[in-house]
Amino acid sequence: MIEAVRTLDKVERIGAHSHIGGLGVDPTALEPLQNDGTASQQGMVGQRRARRAAAVVCRMVSEGQWAGRGVLIAGKPGTGKTALAMAMAQQLGPSTPFTKLTASEVYSLEVSKTESLTQAFRRSVGVHIREETDVIEGEVVEWEVEREQAAGSAAAAAAAGRLVLKTTDMETVYELGRKMMDALVRQRVKVGDVVSIDKASGRVTKLGRSFAHSRDYDATGAGTRFVACPEGEVQKRRQVEHLVSLHDIDVINSRQQGFLALFSGDTGEIKPEVREQIDAKVAQWCEEGKAEMVPGVLFIDEVHILDMECFSFLNRMLESDVAPLLVCASNRGVTRIRGTEYRSPHGLPVDFLDRLLIIATEPYAEEECREILRLRSVEEDVEVAPAALALLTKIALETSLRYAMYAMTASALICARRKAAAVEVEDVKKAYVLFMDTKRSTRYVQEHADDFLTMEEADTPVPPSRPAANGSSWLEAFGRDAAANMSTESAEAPARVAIRREEGDGTAPMQEAS
Repeated sequence: MIEAVRTLDKVERIGAHSHIGGLGVDPTALEPLQNDGTASQQGMVGQRRARRAAAVVCRMVSEGQWAGRGVLIAGKPGTGKTALAMAMAQQLGPSTPFTKLTASEVYSLEVSKTESLTQAFRRSVGVHIREETDVIEGEVVEWEVEREQAAGSAAAAAAAGRLVLKTTDMETVYELGRKMMDALVRQRVKVGDVVSIDKASGRVTKLGRSFAHSRDYDATGAGTRFVACPEGEVQKRRQVEHLVSLHDIDVINSRQQGFLALFSGDTGEIKPEVREQIDAKVAQWCEEGKAEMVPGVLFIDEVHILDMECFSFLNRMLESDVAPLLVCASNRGVTRIRGTEYRSPHGLPVDFLDRLLIIATEPYAEEECREILRLRSVEEDVEVAPAALALLTKIALETSLRYAMYAMTASALICARRKAAAVEVEDVKKAYVLFMDTKRSTRYVQEHADDFLTMEEADTPVPPSRPAANGSSWLEAFGRDAAANMSTESAEAPARVAIRREEGDGTAPMQEAS
């Protein structure tokens, strides 16, 4: 009987910034790389000054010299502020904690605003814990299960066994109990496998299969991993490193279910006394050399949504001993601070703004928009013709880069419906007619203002568009032509059906085909 081996496909999720792999800077000179279309730029296009400033910040965070400071990424909507923060997270790597928070997440009915910010801060501070443990590691030479019949019942059998492990230098025989033998059975350990057994917890880890037994079978599965036979002694003392956040330690010590509370998600309010005891214990571990503090990055998007209470709390948290790097993003100009009548740049209080270094982002040029759309087409596995890519670039300049990316995805679906290989200009035209951008939607609402329910008497002004060379917007003419083409196609459809009926039975009236 041959069993079918079913493989699980990797789940790949495509997000708005999934194509970004880093800042795309030279690691030594911290200079942005050229946009030559290679993988070296790591998905980042343009924003050379902002990328260089972010690279300097990442370098200082990696060296531990930038904890407890703040950075503000300010710019117009659609200029890549969130993309720059995601690139910083990729540049720092998985060893540095990075927490992304939207300012609207602070306002919750379950926990207070200060508690939400405190948990976000402590998620961004990691603790690198080192511990030494005794492990038994070697290649399985032989193992057998010995069952001794217990008195009184045939089912009550005590299982024990013998395990023979070897390295390149020695060979050892171990007598194992029932639990250890059950663990070996669960891991499906066979002769020739290289295993590691933790003496403290009894956990069995299957490292792979020895190279000496690589020819035992004619065919092996894709998940089979071949490793070399361990060297030295069978019993070794190994240093194990764990990276946990302060918030994880808080949750484990504040709930009766321990670490299982991390998976429930219901953390609730954590008492300050618990956090003080944990801080004292972590400080003691750092003095003894058992642990090391790793300040990370806390990214707060749309920071202007916070109110004065949150800003006052952030001022105090930035001055604490265990504060991460605070990165904020805002697309506001001089506007009113939430909860007050005061107006301030970026919607932030002046005292909080004085604690931040500001990185400005600039609008993308035409070539940069084209390169970003090309990267997104590769990420979403969409084949776009050069003419369609040029048209999408013009749409991005007239409307926004986000709308152009969404239109490209819709055009890909329209292209797949007609079973074409690449997205053409006609597909982009149909997507442009079906989905309106912000300017056309605003104009539509103003033209039909009497048909909508509104609570304001004054209408919202139409966002200004870039003037065209001939005095009229080419995008409006493009939309009218595309809509006319689609209406012509929809009008011709019943005519074609009527002609087919006439050819079939001759009973269709002639005026339907005209």
